[in-house]
Amino acid sequence: MASSRPSSPEAPPQDLWSSILDSVSSSRSIPSKQVIVLGEPSSGKSTLVSALLNKPPPEEIKEDQRTDFALGYDWADVRDDAEEDTLARLAIYTVPSSAPAYTSLLPYFVPPRTALQHTLVVVVLDWTRPWSFIQELETWLQWVENWVKGDGSRELDIAKEENRERLQAHWQYYAEPSSEPLPATSTVSSTLLPLGPGTLTHNSAGVPIVVVCTKADLIDEGNDIIGSGPSGMGGMVKGKGSEWEERTDSIMQVLRTICLKYGAGMFYTTPQPTTLQILRQYALHTLFMPPAPSAAASAPGEVAAPPRNPFPFLHKPNALDRDRIVIPAGWDSWGKIAVLRDGFDAKLWGEAWENDLENTEDDGSDTRAQRLYATLVPDLSRKPPPLPPLNNPTPEQVFLAKNYDENAKKPDRDPRGAFRNPNETASAGIVGPMGSSSFNLPNVERALTEMESVAGAAGVNPLSVSATRDTPRALSGRGGTRPPNAGLSIPTGGASLALGRSAAPSPAPMSATTPNSADDQSQHQALKAFFDNLINKRSTRVDDRAAAKSPDAENGVDEGS
Repeated sequence: MASSRPSSPEAPPQDLWSSILDSVSSSRSIPSKQVIVLGEPSSGKSTLVSALLNKPPPEEIKEDQRTDFALGYDWADVRDDAEEDTLARLAIYTVPSSAPAYTSLLPYFVPPRTALQHTLVVVVLDWTRPWSFIQELETWLQWVENWVKGDGSRELDIAKEENRERLQAHWQYYAEPSSEPLPATSTVSSTLLPLGPGTLTHNSAGVPIVVVCTKADLIDEGNDIIGSGPSGMGGMVKGKGSEWEERTDSIMQVLRTICLKYGAGMFYTTPQPTTLQILRQYALHTLFMPPAPSAAASAPGEVAAPPRNPFPFLHKPNALDRDRIVIPAGWDSWGKIAVLRDGFDAKLWGEAWENDLENTEDDGSDTRAQRLYATLVPDLSRKPPPLPPLNNPTPEQVFLAKNYDENAKKPDRDPRGAFRNPNETASAGIVGPMGSSSFNLPNVERALTEMESVAGAAGVNPLSVSATRDTPRALSGRGGTRPPNAGLSIPTGGASLALGRSAAPSPAPMSATTPNSADDQSQHQALKAFFDNLINKRSTRVDDRAAAKSPDAENGVDEGS
C-alpha cells in the first residue's frame, strides 16, 4: 500500500514571482533593432533619421549654427498600423563624419559580435556633391569591412556566416511584389539559381546595406553652364538634349554596379514624405529579414520557402524616375544595369573598383574607379584659395653683417663727422689723430671763447686768467672765509680786470672754418697748457692740505690766535 501512494509534489521555487515575471517578459519581449547612418556633414542625415523614427523633420538650421555630436543617438518604438502594439524598438546611431576620431567610437556602442544580426547600415550620399560619390563609397564600405572583423572570436565568425547565408537567401528568394496572393504552401517546387556575375562578391559578413542619395530633387536644378546649379549638374537641363540624361544615368549605373557587389539596395530621396516613407518601409523590411531556410526540412526536389517577414515591402522597383529611384536588394543585375543606357561596361567598372580597393600605387597602367569617375563627373567643388608664399625672414646675423659691410664703405660713418668742418683736413692732434674741428665741441668752444675774450681785453694770457681765478677760491676754502669781492682782479700793467661776461664786449668767437695751420697749432698749444695748469694746480692743492694738517701749522695757528 505504501508503494502505491503517489510521490509528494516538488517543492515550489523560493522566488516564485520572479520566475513568473521572467517567463512573461521573455514571451512578450520586444525585439530591438538598430541602424547605423554614415555620411559626411550636411548630407541630409538628420532628415533621414527623423523619417526612419517616424518623427517630425528637424527645423532648418544655418550651416554656421549647426552642431554635430561625436556620435548621435536616437530611438523610437515601431508600432502596428492601429498604433496599439509595439512590434520593435528601433535605435539609430549617426556618425557625423568619416574622420577616424568619429568612426573609432562606434564599435564601443555597437559591437559586431552581438549587434551584427540586428543592424542595418545606411550610407548617405549628397546629390549636391556628385563628384564625391565614389570616394565616399570607398571610405564607408571599407569601414564596414573593418567593423565586422571585431575581436575575431568564434561567436563572431558564426554570426557572420549565418548573416551571409541569410542575405544570400534573400537575394535568391527575391520576387517582385504583385497584387496576386502569396501561395499558402511552405515549399516552392523550383531550383534556386546561383547569384549572377558581380553579385555579392564582397560583404563577407552579410551586413544589410542601403545606399541613399539625398536631395535628388536638385538634379534638375541649373542654368546654362555645367556646375552652376546647387547640385553641380546644372547646365544640361531638361530640353537641352540628351547629354544631361546620359550623365545622370551613367552615375546611376556606376552606383548600382557597386551596390550589386555588396548586395546593397539603392534609393533616391527628396524632402517629399513619400520617398522617405518608402525608405522607412524598406529599412524595417531589411531589419526583420528572416533567416535562411534549412535544406534538411524540405523534401527531395523541393526548396523550402523562407519564413514570412513581419514587415513586407510591397513597393515595386523604379529605375526610371531620377528623383524616386528604388532598387531593392535582390532585384538588380548586370543585365538590368546595361539596359538603362547603352555603352556601359559593368565588368570594367567592377575591375576598376577592385583596383581601388587594393591600395596599390596608381602608375596609370591599370584602370581605377576614381579616375574613370573623374572623367565622367569633374570636381566642381569650390577649392580654398591658395595660401600666400611663406615669408622667410633674413637671419639676424646675415642682416647685420650685410649692413655692417655697407656702412663700412661709407665715408661718413664716423659719428664725429657731424662736428667736423668739411673744409678742414685731419691732422695729428695731441690726444690722437683727430681733426682740429673735433675741439670745437659746444662746451670747449664756449670756454675758449670766454677766455680769449677776457685775455684780448686785458692783454693777458687766458691760461693765467684761469689760474688766477682759482687762487682766491682755494685760499677761501682753506681759510674758511670768502673774500668780499666775488670778482677777480688781475694786475697786468696797472690794469684791473673783473671777470664777468659784461666786463668787456665779447669779440666774435674763434672761427674754425678758416683752414689756417698756424691757428690750429696755437689752439693745440693753448689746450695743452690749459690741461698742464690744471694738473699743477691740483698737485699744489694737495701740498697745501698736507701742510695745513702738520703740527707746525697747528702751532702757528695757536700762536697767532
